[in-house]
Amino acid sequence: MELTGAQIFLECLKKEGVEVVFGYPGGAIIDIYDQLPNYPFKHILVRHEQGAVHAADGYARATGEAGVCLVTSGPGATNAVTGIATAYMDSIPVVIFTGQVPTPLIGNDAFQEVDIVGITRPCTKHNYLVKDINELAFTVRQAFYLARSGRPGPVLVDLPKDIMQAKAEFVWPEDVSLRSYNPNLTPHIGQIKKVAKLIEKAERPVIYAGGGVISSGAEDELTWLAKSLNIPVTATLMGLGAFPGDDPLWLGMLGMHGTYAANMAINNSDLVLAIGARFDDRVTGKVDTFAPKATLVHIDIDPTSIQKNVAVHVPLVADCKSALSSLKSVIEPILDQTYSEDSHAVWVRQVQQWSETHPLRYNKGGSFIKPQYVVEKVYEISNGDAIVATEVGQNQMWAAQFYKFKKSKSFLSSGGLGTMGYGLPAAIGAQMAFPDRLVVNIAGDGSIQMNIQELMTAVCNDLPVKIVILNNGYLGMVRQWQELFYNRNYCETCMDAQPDFVKLAEAYGAVGFRVTEEKDVVPVLTEAFALPKVCIIDVRVDPEENVYPMVPAGASLADMLLV
Repeated sequence: MELTGAQIFLECLKKEGVEVVFGYPGGAIIDIYDQLPNYPFKHILVRHEQGAVHAADGYARATGEAGVCLVTSGPGATNAVTGIATAYMDSIPVVIFTGQVPTPLIGNDAFQEVDIVGITRPCTKHNYLVKDINELAFTVRQAFYLARSGRPGPVLVDLPKDIMQAKAEFVWPEDVSLRSYNPNLTPHIGQIKKVAKLIEKAERPVIYAGGGVISSGAEDELTWLAKSLNIPVTATLMGLGAFPGDDPLWLGMLGMHGTYAANMAINNSDLVLAIGARFDDRVTGKVDTFAPKATLVHIDIDPTSIQKNVAVHVPLVADCKSALSSLKSVIEPILDQTYSEDSHAVWVRQVQQWSETHPLRYNKGGSFIKPQYVVEKVYEISNGDAIVATEVGQNQMWAAQFYKFKKSKSFLSSGGLGTMGYGLPAAIGAQMAFPDRLVVNIAGDGSIQMNIQELMTAVCNDLPVKIVILNNGYLGMVRQWQELFYNRNYCETCMDAQPDFVKLAEAYGAVGFRVTEEKDVVPVLTEAFALPKVCIIDVRVDPEENVYPMVPAGASLADMLLV
């Protein structure tokens, strides 16, 4: 029996196991929406297409599955671009379907026409324009395969209206392979043995974990390696949760706002094992001073990431889980003969001493609530079991520093692109995946207003996310740079003209709280977290509190500014 293109598309989603679609309808995509009630998907109607992609992204980060979103042509598609670029920079598997004008009108400046394939070519892993209904099912199959496999990433499929209305037999391609796409998952055993020898000889090794550990599911292998060999662990922003944040070997995040111990460990290490990380500039600081005494090993599934930013001594192209499993198979048989409980003990005592002498800290007391205190209380009240999304800026860094992420897939944040407005829709995506878990969005008063309209999405879908606004009345991170590097010229960063966040919450049907004194932080957070409703907790914090430590842009990790 022949089906329309819209029906074939939805049959494809069923075959891919899709349960949730985040979307926003429009004329070019209306044929799919016309058929949607006949299929078992849960559709979440967002209030802006950017929110749809961020929500699908948050769903993907929290579950490890591909997120799916559906938007219309023209402005619907271009509104999605920031979300697509956000997912691309952090290697998140999202499949974006965009409506398009009928194929005879493409290129004619038709109403709501835009070349979204051309626009998104630099920020997607791959993209497609479907011109033949007989290619539709295979294209959708390829899109999910590409998004999930190798180094994950967003894939876009553009769907012209006439293709959605045409008819054809539905033929599902069970197998998919692309001749020009063969990611190398398996490590070279010779390189694995070389890494094992380097670890054996190293006196001051450090593991530097990135988001690739989480996306490949290599957390257990990483933990085994660190604990069995007594090696300290640091991580990038995207790697938080890959190793337990309450373990004695945990150093905290490294880089611009990393801990003193993590940055000093990198600076004094004789072997850095970089696993699923890409040496971005927020991590390395001044590149030619990064890990000056160390042999660098880089394990990554993407060969183009290796040697891209930093020259490494031992490259190893492979899936992180596969590489660490192979490393374990080489080390485990000789573990008792080669290593003892005292292995690297002197080094571990040194880095722990750095942690003790220069812990993450802030000046307590005074008349203002400290934002770090609020994050600490969010951690304590949630027992460290919440899924925490963040916006971008100071709120993001304080969450990364003061919430001890014990499990992977519990920290959702825009790392590479640094997208303000990411947190709330990402929290909605995570809450959709895990309706019974506590999902908290830690926000700033500036960034929450970037996608505040998604409050309605949360409320009308009974997704009880909690939004903790660290309200300092500034675009805080920019203000901090202005204070430190631009002679306190606070040009256009003051946000004292604000909505009443409590009344705004109530206007959307949510519950609003305002906290102005430290003594009220714990009782209000406790009450809000217990409510089965969307809540905004507007906490008025110290307006000029800064994020420390801080490595000035372009400086070496040794040049940290401390509290």
